[in-house]
Amino acid sequence: MSLRGLARLVRRTGRVAEPAPPAPEPLAGVDPALRGSVQVRHVDAGSCNGCEIEIGAAFGPVYDAERYGARLVASPRHADVVLVTGVVTRNMAEPLRLTVAATPEPRAVVALGDCARGCGLMRDGYGVAGAVSDVVPVDLEVPGCPPEPAAVVEALRRVTGR
Repeated sequence: MSLRGLARLVRRTGRVAEPAPPAPEPLAGVDPALRGSVQVRHVDAGSCNGCEIEIGAAFGPVYDAERYGARLVASPRHADVVLVTGVVTRNMAEPLRLTVAATPEPRAVVALGDCARGCGLMRDGYGVAGAVSDVVPVDLEVPGCPPEPAAVVEALRRVTGR
């Protein structure tokens, strides 16, 4: 097929995409300044990387969290949301506190996965400082081991309100 034929086919077919699911209930207690779009800084505080795989899928082409206004950034100074995965290990407790402190106000902290919410299987580990809420204040918790990409996207949509 020629380039001209391909362009004709694209023009004739138009945009093909599934409609977005209904918007979830907005997160109570989050500053309205975060509505619309947010920059997300991910912090792995001591996970098994299961949640990271699901985050990658959530921002991939199938679930596409960016279409709802969430974008991953590399610096906490550019972030509005801190997305934390895994139990907080003793070595990561202070870096997590510093990362949250470096994130400008208003901000939201999301604990992603069962380990981040309550230490999960790692609860009695010798190197575990605790759950994310034991180290920094948490605004939203997402259950699952690991949570599905759709749950990650829904949590971010609750923050953005989109």
